[in-house]
Amino acid sequence: MIALLKTLHIAALSLWCAGLVAMPLVLQIYGRREEVRTQAGFTEFRLLMHAAYTRIVTPAAIIAIAAGTALIFAADITQPWLVAKLVAVAGMVLAHAWLGHLNVEASEGRGSYQMPHAIAALPASLICMSAVLYLVLAKPDLQPLIEALPAALTTPQGRSLPDALVPI
Repeated sequence: MIALLKTLHIAALSLWCAGLVAMPLVLQIYGRREEVRTQAGFTEFRLLMHAAYTRIVTPAAIIAIAAGTALIFAADITQPWLVAKLVAVAGMVLAHAWLGHLNVEASEGRGSYQMPHAIAALPASLICMSAVLYLVLAKPDLQPLIEALPAALTTPQGRSLPDALVPI
């Protein structure tokens, strides 16, 4: 079961990462070409970006996150490096959401919207992907980093949650 989850997780993560690299390049380079200024070129660009984002990259992200979450519970992983990895994955999710926003703006705002440089999402995505890869492969000992945190962040405070935060 764990081997199947790992295979699914790695395959989906590979596709998601490829999308996070390709989409900024396509938005930046292809989306600014002269051919996109015609109706036929704009329609082709819009369909390409919409299909790539909604039919390939987003489902791959959902499958990667779901399989990764299942792996956490199936393999009972509780090491500190996993928390750091989840922070890096959250960065990838933010880059993914921003690319979705740029995709909508580029598709719906033809002529009235000055799209920011989508290429800025590429370094953010690459840094997060590199961090995930390093943390998974090296599994570094983060205990010294945890011990360097203030005691207020690492020890229970003996207080209950405010009533507004208690769901029941």
